[in-house]
Order: sequence, then C-alpha cells, then structure tokens
Amino acid sequence: MRLQKIAKVALLIGVFATFTAPMVLHAAAPVTSYSIEPIGGSIGLGNADLKTTVLNIIRLALGLMALVAVVLIIYGGFTWLTAAGNEENVEKAKRIISAAVIGLIIVLLAWAIVLFVANTTSNVTSNS
Repeated sequence: MRLQKIAKVALLIGVFATFTAPMVLHAAAPVTSYSIEPIGGSIGLGNADLKTTVLNIIRLALGLMALVAVVLIIYGGFTWLTAAGNEENVEKAKRIISAAVIGLIIVLLAWAIVLFVANTTSNVTSNS
C-alpha cells in the first residue's frame, strides 16, 4: 500500500517536471527578438524547411521498417533452411516470411501515400 502511494507521488512529480521543465529552460534563454530562427540556430536545429524535415523523418522511419522487414525475410529463410524437414518449423518459417512480405508491402504503400500527399500539398501551397 505504501509503495503504491510512493509510486503515485513519483509519477505526479515526473509529470509536473515534464510540463514545467520547458518553461524553466526557456526562461533562462535571453530574449533578443521575436523570431524563432536565432533560437533554432543556437540550439542546433538549423534553418531547414519544416516540410523537408518531416519528410526526412518519415523517410528514415519507413527505411528502418523496410530494413526490419528484409531482416525478417532473411530470418524466415534461415528458419526454413534449418528446419531439417520438421513441418512445424517449416510452417513457422512460412508465417514469418509471409508476415514480413505483407509488412514490406505496407511500408511501400505508406511511402507512396507520403509522396502523394507531399507532392499534392506542395502543388497547392506554391505561389506559382
């Protein structure tokens, strides 16, 4: 009972600290102008376009997911190769490979959707 109270208090302090830390840290920075560019440059964010940054993050995440799918396909092939005629291991390998292929297809479709949305929004928001 006492441990649960301590855990609740610790959780409350953690949530409070999470929400108040940005205000405390931002208050320590000197305010020189009303623009965010100097702040972004001083903390290492750079001055890249938001759309480009988001697309790079999505590209990285989808690339990692595709890598995981390919590794799972290789693992499924290795499991099938070392099954030595055991039907249970062969079925396990088939399930792994089929799930990895379906995951790879989903990742590729997600990438196609991201490209479509990015190109569509870029055509709509351009001034030309």
